[in-house]
Amino acid sequence: MNPQFCNKHRLSDATGLSPETFKKYRLSGKWIEGVHWQRLNSRCVLYNLSLILDWVANRSSPCVHQRAIESYLAALPSNQPKKRGRRAG
Repeated sequence: MNPQFCNKHRLSDATGLSPETFKKYRLSGKWIEGVHWQRLNSRCVLYNLSLILDWVANRSSPCVHQRAIESYLAALPSNQPKKRGRRAG
């Protein structure tokens, strides 16, 4: 899953939901900060388009969506194993 982050206007076009609904989902915890959305500063929030589209498609199957979250997190560069090799010495 290649994350693509977008603003509330693009997300609204993609999902048909309103930006007010996005805020409600963020504040209620339905969307997880650092997974479904990122706050860049006090005025800018970006949304993980692929995960939110998966969430919309799998709202009735939270276990299915959880697999998408796990796949996303596992693919992050920070979760990749460190390369092991010969030390220069």
